[in-house]
Amino acid sequence: MLEPFNPFRPQVVADPYPYYRLYREEEPVHFSQTLDAWVLTRYRDVEAVLNDGRFSANRRLARNRFAQMMVQQEMQRMGPVGQVVTMLGADPPDHTRLRRLVSKAFTARAVESLRPRIQSLVDGLLDTAEQKGDFDLIADLAFPLPVIVIAEMLGVPPEDRDTFKRWSDDVAASLGLLTPPDVAERARRSIIEMTEYFSQAVAERRRRPREDLISGLVAAEEQGQALSEQEVLATLVLLLVAGNETTTNLIGNGMLALFRHPDQWERLCRQPELVRTAVEELLRYESPAQATSRVALEEIEIDGHRIEPYQLVFCILGSANRDPEIFAEPDRLDIAREPNPHLAFGDGIHFCLGAPLARAEAQAAFSALARRFPNIRPLEGAPEWAPNYILRGLKRLPVSVR
Repeated sequence: MLEPFNPFRPQVVADPYPYYRLYREEEPVHFSQTLDAWVLTRYRDVEAVLNDGRFSANRRLARNRFAQMMVQQEMQRMGPVGQVVTMLGADPPDHTRLRRLVSKAFTARAVESLRPRIQSLVDGLLDTAEQKGDFDLIADLAFPLPVIVIAEMLGVPPEDRDTFKRWSDDVAASLGLLTPPDVAERARRSIIEMTEYFSQAVAERRRRPREDLISGLVAAEEQGQALSEQEVLATLVLLLVAGNETTTNLIGNGMLALFRHPDQWERLCRQPELVRTAVEELLRYESPAQATSRVALEEIEIDGHRIEPYQLVFCILGSANRDPEIFAEPDRLDIAREPNPHLAFGDGIHFCLGAPLARAEAQAAFSALARRFPNIRPLEGAPEWAPNYILRGLKRLPVSVR
């Protein structure tokens, strides 16, 4: 019998995939005492739960010591806006209402109009990085790119971008399963500053509306669409933080995977038209978010196991995306893989709102890297992973383009 899944071990964060394979084969549905939760590792079970209305995305409902501790940490960190259930954790009808108010900005059509600007930002970041000869792909490209894009969508002036990057970095560092006190305190201070900043921005947009996301949310509130001031602020904090870390991980982890599969990197350089399928394969192969959780609202049976009401269920997206029942040779990176029904963006009503934007940013990044630096190479040293299993990503990725 296998040990229950334990994502806190550094070796699991460094390479979770061999563990996933064992669990899929031997105990695809099991209860982890460490997490005080059920763990699902097969695609079919993960997909089913994410599409089942008998499960809630609101962790605050869980009768689970671990979830309650995480929620308490989160509410302390978030201050007044932490009392608001954002669309990430809301269920219908609140989820439907909140998501509808911001979804227009993230449709495939809306994102398509942003592509030239995203490509320009990528080229500008790489121009600066190239002058160094050696640079950190995370600090110089993967991290700033999504922060700048969302800041521009929100209407944040260029002179405030560095502050936004610091806030995003502080909060993202606190989003793991267990947060060290000093990291949590930095995040708490940044969220207070961020909330004050957004409060002033909201007041400014009430006086002088613009063509940006903040103005759109303010207009929705003023048109009586039941959006409170705290919901506006909580949504703005969510938009700044939610997509940045995952897009950073997609670019950083994806490039590391390509370094480890030089034949696939060479193929992308030769066939740049494969960038769309390449990004989908990198999402599958190195899922930027390894897991998501749900809370059972009633007694439910999964594969012969009885899930009690209000028990927490961990859906391991990274394992589902390596399931051989769905993907042929799942441990092989194939940038031309089609079809590719991965669950990297989740599924069901909580399918990632920012998926079109994350795809556009990653496609722009990998296209530019392949076009400009076909001979890019990693500098020596073992990869250093941030101590965060859920949002599994590299601390840094030193490269040379000399």
